Amino acid sequence: MNPTIDLIHDPIPKLLTRLAIPVGTGFFFNTMFNVVDTFYGGLISTKAQAAMSLSFPLFFIILAVGAGSSMGATALIGHALGAGKREDAELYAAQVFSFALIHALLLTGAGLAAAPAVFRLMGATEDYLALALSYMNVMFAGSVCFLGNYALNSLLNASGDTKSFRNFLVAGFFMNLVLDPWFMYGGFGVPALGLAGIALATVLIQGIGNIYMLTRAARTGLLSRRSWRLLAPRVEPFRRLFGQGIPASLNMLTVALGIFVITWFAGRFGTEAVAAYGIGTRIEQIVLLPALGLNVATLSLVAQNFGAGKLRRVRLTVRTAVRSGLALMVAGTVLVFAAAGPLMGLFTRDGAVIAAGVSFLRVEALVLGAYVILYVNNSALQGLQRPAFTLWIGLFRQIVLPVPVFWLLAMHLGWGLQGIWWGSFLVTWLAALVSLVYTRRMVGMLVAEADAELANNGGDSG
Repeated sequence: MNPTIDLIHDPIPKLLTRLAIPVGTGFFFNTMFNVVDTFYGGLISTKAQAAMSLSFPLFFIILAVGAGSSMGATALIGHALGAGKREDAELYAAQVFSFALIHALLLTGAGLAAAPAVFRLMGATEDYLALALSYMNVMFAGSVCFLGNYALNSLLNASGDTKSFRNFLVAGFFMNLVLDPWFMYGGFGVPALGLAGIALATVLIQGIGNIYMLTRAARTGLLSRRSWRLLAPRVEPFRRLFGQGIPASLNMLTVALGIFVITWFAGRFGTEAVAAYGIGTRIEQIVLLPALGLNVATLSLVAQNFGAGKLRRVRLTVRTAVRSGLALMVAGTVLVFAAAGPLMGLFTRDGAVIAAGVSFLRVEALVLGAYVILYVNNSALQGLQRPAFTLWIGLFRQIVLPVPVFWLLAMHLGWGLQGIWWGSFLVTWLAALVSLVYTRRMVGMLVAEADAELANNGGDSG
């Protein structure tokens, strides 16, 4: 465990800062990694850039399974560490690797088989379809590298180490600056691979990251010679990992489905609209980086303090994270709204794409606060080992409401693309408010239960 950080006793504001800043920094470089990919895709053609946007819902499935498994494992390992159950923590640390490998193999097989039909359903044909497949097939083939890094990062996050993954993401960005143009244009024995070269660079960097992350995870003490004997899948740990990880993965998959829904509706207005949405989401991700840092910090803190029975620290963590995130997003809202045009102009010279992207960003700037609320509350519930609600709110936000709302505003009322953007605004804020009420009630109930037990038995509820 990180000897300089005590997740159970150090002040919450200090811990949120120390954990969130490395995460936010790492995600910044990860987002810039994606920005570089988007930039080079645009050098090929607008259609290639649109193909990358079209591929994102499928690529997000890989991310969803990996991140969900990682969140579930972080919650279980962190809870075990907080409760002083070191052997249980080591068991979960080993089992998450088997869990990730099985899912990676399933993703590769299912993804390669289903991608053509999914892209056709999203409106891709002929060279547009070929471009999307050339990119996504490589990504699916590299699933094991992506999920391997997520598994390793769960050990680090549960131990309070958010710096190692940051280091990998920073190094990955700089490697991508070299590998993207090399693989795309060819040279030094490498043929010109075009869009597939961008995907290959990503997978290779993830593979290099596996080696680095393994060396860092070994330093947590959660991996040892004993770990080899613990790798074989076991019923109870897998059941717990499924119980924690699958709802989180499915929640993130609802995001992929939500992207699919928006992409489908945006596709009714041309490939320029799809490209604009893809670029706009990249810009939005950069602005949301502080919230993503708070997301991981909240999960780590809640998991360990819940395991240690420190329920008041759990409540303080959630409140502090939400308030800090909302304060940061005020600046983000002003920046995105005011600079939407120049920001879009960094990635494309296509006037139609810029116009559609500006309309998206100026509405989406008003939704940033809602994302903070959703991210922090979802992480808190994950750390409390109550992930089911996050799945239901995800389904509500990404599928159940968007389809009729987008149809009503964009198609029936004739608002066009503006109907999609404003529909997303309405749905996201409604989901955030529901999430806020539910999480506060859940944490309040747990604190009350802890206080009642304290009154009966004596002790410390944190």
